[in-house]
Amino acid sequence: MERVEIKNRAESTSESGGQATVSDASTRQRVLDLLLARGTITAIELADALALTAAGVRRHLIALVDAGQITTIEQTGPRGRGRPASVYQLTAAGRKGFGQAYDDLALDALAELVAIAGPDAIDRFAERRLADIENDYRRRRAEGPDRDPMEVLAEALSAAGYFAVTDASGELCQHHCPVVDVATEYPQLCDAETSVFARLLGSNVSRSATIADGAHACRLHMGGPTPLANPVSAPADGKVNA
Repeated sequence: MERVEIKNRAESTSESGGQATVSDASTRQRVLDLLLARGTITAIELADALALTAAGVRRHLIALVDAGQITTIEQTGPRGRGRPASVYQLTAAGRKGFGQAYDDLALDALAELVAIAGPDAIDRFAERRLADIENDYRRRRAEGPDRDPMEVLAEALSAAGYFAVTDASGELCQHHCPVVDVATEYPQLCDAETSVFARLLGSNVSRSATIADGAHACRLHMGGPTPLANPVSAPADGKVNA
């Protein structure tokens, strides 16, 4: 009887440890989800969103930093009372956990395409890749013709895996890029997106940041000059200006 009790206690301890491991993994995935959706976030904001104590959220943040999935960045500008010195954001390795639509094989295939058909082939490829997003946008606009076009575009992009949102200033932020590895090698993909967005919105647009260039989000401004330096812009006729 005693041996059975000892065995049962050992099994209970093992099951408890396994449940804790599953719970930790689930919580850390929620942290990653929040970072993907918001771009950057403070430890306090994470604790509030996840209903965790400060000590509890720190434990998960340390584990994710050690795993190379997130990193800290210093906040710029004057620090007000209680304003954290740093915020957290996903690393390139952390983003990969959400899936990329292309891999090394695709890069090799595109390199071969350029070698055979010339650089313009990338532009044609990019336009075709965006056709599904464009069709989805037009369908959503037809169903809600009075809705804000930028919000409709954000929805179409989110449905395609870009985790896009708009803010009160009219800026559209894409917090994930399913083709970031390819876009880093072939920035024409970003240019093609900018041109398509200008055509769909019927307005000049400026892209002030891209994930492919190391930013935590791709940022699109509708019309007018962007407040950030060195934007890539496109008028409604679709021609990109760097």
